[in-house]
Order: sequence, then C-alpha cells, then structure tokens
Amino acid sequence: MGWWQVSTDTLAGSRFVVSPLAEATASLKTLERGTAAHPGERAWLDAHLPAYRERLAEDPITAQLVRAALGRTWNADFLTPTPTGEGDPTFEQELERIRETPPEAARQHLTVSLGGPLPTGLHRTDPAARCAELMEWVWTRTVRPCWPRRRRIIEADIVARTGQLSQGGWAAALDDMRPGMRWLGSSRLQINAYDYPPRELRDARLLFVPVTPKQSWVSWHESSRYAVVYPCSGTLAETNGASAPEALGRLLGPARAAVLVLLDAPKSTTQLVALTGQGLGSVGRHLKVLLDARLVSRRRAGRSVLYYRSGAGDALIAAQIPE
Repeated sequence: MGWWQVSTDTLAGSRFVVSPLAEATASLKTLERGTAAHPGERAWLDAHLPAYRERLAEDPITAQLVRAALGRTWNADFLTPTPTGEGDPTFEQELERIRETPPEAARQHLTVSLGGPLPTGLHRTDPAARCAELMEWVWTRTVRPCWPRRRRIIEADIVARTGQLSQGGWAAALDDMRPGMRWLGSSRLQINAYDYPPRELRDARLLFVPVTPKQSWVSWHESSRYAVVYPCSGTLAETNGASAPEALGRLLGPARAAVLVLLDAPKSTTQLVALTGQGLGSVGRHLKVLLDARLVSRRRAGRSVLYYRSGAGDALIAAQIPE
C-alpha cells in the first residue's frame, strides 16, 4: 500500500484549499470515463458528454493525448499540478502552470502515466498546450456555468471536515476522505492501496482539495508541497437542489420544507446554503421558524452549529410517505 510519513509540523500546518483547476480536472476525468456516481452527476453527463465526445472526435491527437495523460493508475504530473495553497487563484492562473510545462517534461510525465513508451503520434512539442486547451474547454462549457454552486458545496465540505477534525482528530477527518485512504497511526497516512514506496513529508505543506465529481488523486511538487484531491461527501455532492413533497411544501412553504427534508443528518447553515441554493439570511430565518416549532434541534460541534430534525420533524416527514 502507498503511505506517507507525516511529521507533526506538517500535519499541524496542513489546510483545506479550493482549486478551480482541480474541479475542472475532476470533471474531465468524469467526462472521459463516461460513468456517473449518482443521479445528479448523470444529469450533468447527459448534458455535456455528447459535446465532449464530438470535440475529441474532431481532434484525435488530443483525444489520444488526454487518455495517455489520465493513465490507469497515475496521472501525468503536468496535468495535475499541486496547488500552491496561497491566496485564492483563478482557473486561468492555475491553468497557466499547465501551459508553462516544457515539452520534454510533459513527454516524460506521459511516459510515467502510460507505464511505457509513448506512441509515435505523441512525440510532439505541444502536449501541455493541447491539454491546457481541452481543460479550458471543459471549464468554460461544463464547469464555469455552475461554479458558484459547486464552490458553495466545496466550502460546505470543508466546514464538515473541520467539524470532524475538532471532534475526532485527524483520524476522523481523513479516514473516509477517498477510497483506500486512512490514518494508520505512528504518523503514517495511507493514501491508496497501491504498492508504492512510502514518502516522508518533512518540512512540507500538506493540502486537502475537495472536488464535487466522484474523483480523487494525489500529487506533489518536489518535496515541498503535497496534495490530496478528494470527492466531497456524498450528501453534499449528490444533492442537485433540494425538493420537498408537494403537500409539505404547501404546509411550510417550499423553501422551508426543503430545509427540513435535508436535516435527516446534522448540517450547518453553510451546508444548507450550498444544498438549497438559498441565501444565508433565508436559511437562517427558516431554521428559526423550524426551531420555534420544535421540528428541528441544534447542537454545537467545534466552531459550527449543526441543525437536525427532532422527533416531531421526523414524524412530519414520515407522514408524507405514501402507505
């Protein structure tokens, strides 16, 4: 199995970051595989997969290139640059790091991701530029129109993870982050189930990067920065707008009923804003009414306040299920 030896200082200085480029890369992976992890992702694929396949059919060199870059067990490093962890970079700023990759370095990375020699057609001077152009297409056509909502979901996941961290420590926050990843103890973090040699993270920056598609990978920049890209928790990523039974919507109002439906598990106001698409003020007003009616309860978890349905709220939801 692949694991990292994480020093105390590295773990103490680790942080969660938002990366538009990682979100676009995860979306590219989903388009390339053509399979959906949940109904919301299926709807997104149905909307964009035909145009993606048409785009690659018109450019077979790029089609071959991106399949080589995504590999079977490893991504070409130039396609997944490790975030800097500084500031709040735009997609364009992050994409420039792909564009700047020298041709020889890009070809070396492709050899690793392929696990063997490059096909003759990929001995080119423009692999990074072609991949960057395709990434820009994916971002512009499939991600940017819904980026505000995706970003809210990502930020809500970060809130949830930091809540887990405050309650159960790093083991609780990391164990279900991505398939094959768990805290082993003795400063060891298993990152996947592959038989890779361990790496020692000393005097390095460790970054955790949530994305909304069901994709994950790791990357590093020399020995100074390491990143774990992981999918947002299922409840957040899979909900494509909250809805409520029609009768419950007439009783409470559709927006307030949607909040109540989502509180089958504890959630913060930030998470509810991301899931419903409603404003923070509106969600706060709905929660106050539901609290006053004793349909929901709340408790503190670290710095966050979590809301969840009470017994009366559960009974109200259960009454909407047809017998």
